[in-house]
Amino acid sequence: AQAVPGALLPADTGDGAVPSPLLRQDEQLQLLERLDFVVRNIVELRKEVEELRNSLQHLAMEIVGEVRTHLEETQRVTRRRKFPFSRERSDSTGSSSIYFTASSGNANTDDGESEGGYTTANAESDYDRESERESEEGEDEASCDTVRTVRRDSLELVPDDESPLLPDSSLDEGLGQLLEQADRLHRGDERDKREGFQLLLNNKLAYGGQQEFLWRLARAHSDMWELTQDADERRSYATEGKEELELALQKWDQSAECHQWFAILSGQVSEHESIPKRIQAGYVFKEHIDKAIALKPQDPQLYYLLGRWCYQVAHLGWLEKRTVSALFESPPTATVEDALQNFLRVEELSPGFSKAGRVYIAKCYRDLGNSSAAVLWMNLASELPANTKEDAEGERELEEMRSVWEE
Repeated sequence: AQAVPGALLPADTGDGAVPSPLLRQDEQLQLLERLDFVVRNIVELRKEVEELRNSLQHLAMEIVGEVRTHLEETQRVTRRRKFPFSRERSDSTGSSSIYFTASSGNANTDDGESEGGYTTANAESDYDRESERESEEGEDEASCDTVRTVRRDSLELVPDDESPLLPDSSLDEGLGQLLEQADRLHRGDERDKREGFQLLLNNKLAYGGQQEFLWRLARAHSDMWELTQDADERRSYATEGKEELELALQKWDQSAECHQWFAILSGQVSEHESIPKRIQAGYVFKEHIDKAIALKPQDPQLYYLLGRWCYQVAHLGWLEKRTVSALFESPPTATVEDALQNFLRVEELSPGFSKAGRVYIAKCYRDLGNSSAAVLWMNLASELPANTKEDAEGERELEEMRSVWEE
């Protein structure tokens, strides 16, 4: 008994007492479970801290890369003031190699050629060698004239003051028919969406300078993003569609559709990015959805997208919240109540707009503790068909919610 710690002996026993623990067996098990819970949380916390550390290191590398890119772009602009033609070459349809093929008769394939070589090659095809001694203003005018004759598949090469390739009457008639067909294919199945995407690509040269065409082309890129499983292809589709709208918004900042699809594609581009980039994309998404709503306040789709954004922000994880606080002075804020108001606005503008929208209303009421309203909207959501991938996901969430309620 003397070898046993005094804490294990009752206070009123003598030297011959038998030791007995202060905790019963069930209490010991409970204590061990709590200790195990604490240990597991510490391990998870260490993992989250490590992920945050890696994210911050990645962000620092991105900042350095952006600064380097900016410096290189500044140097290229300086060079362009001397040489009106770009040295960069690519195999894409919008590359400078096509420009040289059109202007000089054959593509320049000498990798070792200097910038002076490019200038000389263009000088031989467009004007005399003596034109090299002309002023920069004269060179710019000559290069612009050449660009106008090329009509490359790029908005950057279409002057603002130039009319489309086709006469206005035939362009308007052909464009109207094309847009109607593109909208019909967009509402169809996977095969229709792929056909619509190819249709718009085939007509980009003729209608690439038209606002209504461009945002539909961007929308088709978003469709392909949803239909594609490969991560690299998905990123490529979303990036190309976003680039189309970056150019479009320079001309048509008052287009609600351009802002809407720019927001959607920005989110799609960031799907496989780091946490800081996803958060930054969230700011971009909110900014352009707000602009679209200001321009088109009766569009239910815009309020649905804003509701999705509010719901996601309201459910940010611990690590994401810490990252936002560390990197941004004004973190995005939204509550489940904000999300609910936007989803209810969708129903107000267009009752039964989507199955997914009603599922989100049920989820908001569930999160707010209003079980009766949640069940009501679950039943209303069940009445609608699943027309989209989001609707199908909503149907699965409905089943999970029902199983939880039954338990």
